[in-house]
Amino acid sequence: AAVLTTGALVAPVLIKLGVPAVKTAAAIAMGAIYGMIAPPINIPAMIIGGGIDMPYVGFALPLLVCTIPLAIFSALLLVYPSLKSGAGDEEELENELRRMEETPLTARLLLPVVLLAVLMTGEQLLPSVWPALGMPVNFLLASFSGLITGRRFNFLDASTEALNEAIPVLGILMGVGMFIQIMTLIGVQGFLVVSVLALPAWLMYLGMATSIPLFGAVSAFGAASVLGVPFLLALLGRNEIMVGSALSLLAGLGDLMPPTALAGIFAAQVVGEENYFKVLRYCLIPALVTALWAVFVILNANTIMGFLP
Repeated sequence: AAVLTTGALVAPVLIKLGVPAVKTAAAIAMGAIYGMIAPPINIPAMIIGGGIDMPYVGFALPLLVCTIPLAIFSALLLVYPSLKSGAGDEEELENELRRMEETPLTARLLLPVVLLAVLMTGEQLLPSVWPALGMPVNFLLASFSGLITGRRFNFLDASTEALNEAIPVLGILMGVGMFIQIMTLIGVQGFLVVSVLALPAWLMYLGMATSIPLFGAVSAFGAASVLGVPFLLALLGRNEIMVGSALSLLAGLGDLMPPTALAGIFAAQVVGEENYFKVLRYCLIPALVTALWAVFVILNANTIMGFLP
């Protein structure tokens, strides 16, 4: 979702600033993965926590530790060199700025974002008086507020186009859900739990850094459910919140694994690149650094949590 929404807004700007299209797509793909893991909502962490009856409480700072350094590194690696070289077309940028000045910007354009922030934080800050609407209703109300801000558009056409783009993703997620349920029913998940608990320490960390992202080729959420829970059970001696946050980061890398590679495919579509493997090639180094950072966080989970308030 982040790739098709925020990514579609960022991509033209970066390309006009001189960032190559494939690097722009790679930066968007990595940013979408880190955004999925960053607080306040992290579904893979919720799934992992649900496997051991651990409530989704206290994850905000650990998730920031897992994502902020990597986001900065990826931006410096993929975007900054092109910006520093000044490869953008200055005349084209000036024309774009003049075009933007023709449409006056008002604070009303921020209404959907502000409303969404209020709805999301209200449930957490004032739980006794604020109604628990749920995330779908929050986003729906914020979307409806967009009808009275900015340019006018055809609501029915926009909704139809959005649904057409979402149906392929929904189909993939439905198939993945069926696959995971069948694996659970026939005992594969239990077999994985026992096998992971029997691994030696050095092999467990290696398997963690490779198997979770690779299984994420089926689904990042599936990797969190099938592999994230066993690894968390095997690491109960370390801070569970920090370990769960790092495991969710590894699960998020599954969105870069072919053949599904949802983040890479959609990022390539945003910039008009037909071969998404060209995008994944630039994602390789950030993905490797992400996996190493996740393992480092797990190894030092107790120490890192000691520094957090």
